[in-house]
Amino acid sequence: MLKQYCSEKAALVDCALRQAVPAEHAYAHVLFDSMRYSLFAGGKRLRPILLMAAADAVGAAGSSYLPAACSLEMIHTYSLIHDDLPAMDDDDYRRGKPTNHIVYGEGMAILAGDALLTAAFEVCLSQPDVQPAVLLDVVKEIAIAAGATGMVGGQAVDLLSEGKTLDAQTLQYMHQAKTGALFRAAIRSGAILAGASATQLAQLTVYAEQFGLAFQITDDILDVVGNQELIGKPVGSDIRNHKATYVTLYSLEGAKKLADQAVEKALLSLQDFGSEADILRDLVRHLLNRDS
Repeated sequence: MLKQYCSEKAALVDCALRQAVPAEHAYAHVLFDSMRYSLFAGGKRLRPILLMAAADAVGAAGSSYLPAACSLEMIHTYSLIHDDLPAMDDDDYRRGKPTNHIVYGEGMAILAGDALLTAAFEVCLSQPDVQPAVLLDVVKEIAIAAGATGMVGGQAVDLLSEGKTLDAQTLQYMHQAKTGALFRAAIRSGAILAGASATQLAQLTVYAEQFGLAFQITDDILDVVGNQELIGKPVGSDIRNHKATYVTLYSLEGAKKLADQAVEKALLSLQDFGSEADILRDLVRHLLNRDS
């Protein structure tokens, strides 16, 4: 069921993204090529899927919120383009393909990221059939998650921490911001759009935070024991870049235990939800067995 759900929702997202970022432009065609190159480089569309699954869990039709869902994928893609730049992680490959700056040059890659970030809010605000006040809440949710107290702030801490020994609290903050904030925004936005009660929103927020934690821990584990062909980038890049991870701080076995605990807490937060939340349950369980 999970595989079919994700496949169907990813296809919807791909179709909507193609409309949002056209293939042709009279003057800035290279910019649009660069944007689309990374946008359609093989992403799993996890963040949009989480938004739709959260809406489904509340009893709405998650596919009704494609514009908001697509905005998350555009922000995520921009962050990857910038993260791969020589001034950041200096990666040559992403998802098994040359990174954006390798193909289009550093300047165009920066502009492609900038364009995707700003276009994301234009796309989100095109969401139909939602009360303006609700849509503004969602835009604020996403903006905070993407900004200096969210993803960008986490990336800054990551950059400043290279070669340093981090304590558990700083490591957790860094990843809650860098990786977890956009997951949190995806799930909370889906719940808000679907009219979740205050109790439901609180429960889904706990789920989101534990999902983000489990995702990051398993990501750190894959960087040590993963298959380069499956994860699409060189294994061991965190070690080469002298980055603190859950594996370096807790050991491989310790990180696996922490991931198990986060998944259990996420599942516990959904105990009051019915079968409508089964996709969310399956998604977080899948983290423990993912290979990419």
